[in-house]
Amino acid sequence: MTMTSTVLQRPVTTTTITTTVDKQAAKATKATTRSRNTMAWSHEKLRFSCIDNIGLKQLWKLIALDTANAAAPTTNNNSSNNKSASVERPKASSNNNNSNSDINNENALELSAPATPLLLQQQQHKQTQLKPLGWMQLSGHPESIVPTTTGIVRKRIVGIEDSEVLAYQLISQEPKTSQIVPAYLGLRELQSQHYIELQDLLAGFKDPCVMDIKLGSRTFLESEVSNKTLRPDLYQKMIAVDASAPTEAEHEAQAITKLRYMLFRESLSSSHSKGFRIEALRLRGRPPLKDLKTCRSGEQISQTIEQFLAARRSVQKELLKRLKHMRLVIEQSAFFNRHEIVGSSIFIVYDDHRVGAWLIDFAKSRQLPPQLSVNHRSPWTPGNREEGLLRGMDELIHAFEEVYARSSSHRGCLKI
Repeated sequence: MTMTSTVLQRPVTTTTITTTVDKQAAKATKATTRSRNTMAWSHEKLRFSCIDNIGLKQLWKLIALDTANAAAPTTNNNSSNNKSASVERPKASSNNNNSNSDINNENALELSAPATPLLLQQQQHKQTQLKPLGWMQLSGHPESIVPTTTGIVRKRIVGIEDSEVLAYQLISQEPKTSQIVPAYLGLRELQSQHYIELQDLLAGFKDPCVMDIKLGSRTFLESEVSNKTLRPDLYQKMIAVDASAPTEAEHEAQAITKLRYMLFRESLSSSHSKGFRIEALRLRGRPPLKDLKTCRSGEQISQTIEQFLAARRSVQKELLKRLKHMRLVIEQSAFFNRHEIVGSSIFIVYDDHRVGAWLIDFAKSRQLPPQLSVNHRSPWTPGNREEGLLRGMDELIHAFEEVYARSSSHRGCLKI
């Protein structure tokens, strides 16, 4: 499959020649220092502006709890825990149900918990022997994806009947729909382990800016929260983040259901209110930011998008065009008309020359029963299978439109 790309004009830089070499060197050094300081300041400002909602103390409580839980042994190999393979690649080549089982399933990824810096460093250290130097994974389980030849990534699956395999097989039969997802290159079995091979979405990009945006008003399957057992451990996790969150009855019982806890977790991000949340991003020349899930208010989201786009109007315009096209394709797709899509993400990447946006991760896609249909916008109630995919697309497009309009306004002011 051939992916189209947009050529962006590189900004022209002019320099003033002075008569003194020392003066040039002094100016260059001063400018470089100022540029680095500005970048570092803006990067940290972005990080901390997105965690003001629940407070630093509460956030780190949440991190510590779920990190400890993630470290516990688990025997669950369900592929729904894994992020899309196409979000990671070598930078050097610049390419594209019972109560007990519930406890085992609840690792940091399933509960959308940000990882601590220490945990991330440990994970990166473990991978150095397996992955090339400079390998970048924006989000997801570090063991789910392995590098291969240029332009291809492999994502581990449970078996050939895995939901993600079936999703890509069906999507590949729709010419328009297959253009908005990573190219599906088939199945591969290595050492008794099954993989799907996908297009590396970073192929051809040089030191790009990357953003992962999870779509949907809920990011869990109904089957994952069907157990109505009251859980004291989840109650303790809730009050560790917000002691006022439980109801009087829940305080009295000192236990809550998994559904109650998952809905509480969704309310900490913009998933519940807007149908999408910014999972992580990477700015050029900077390490990824992976603790952005608590960007919840409209203003925080706008600031984060502005920071990511760096006032590049050509990129903003192209992304809006692509997002609107993706929405139209989803609305007209037979696959999306007959499937519940939970936990999928919009993957955005750009550099000086190209812009890309794809829908990734179909591990939690499920075919609907014959008697059911969804519009991907209606509110979810247990049993109706609505997940808010298109509602999230609508809100995301609106957020990008606001940033584009604000950029236009600022540009007009500068001309006066």
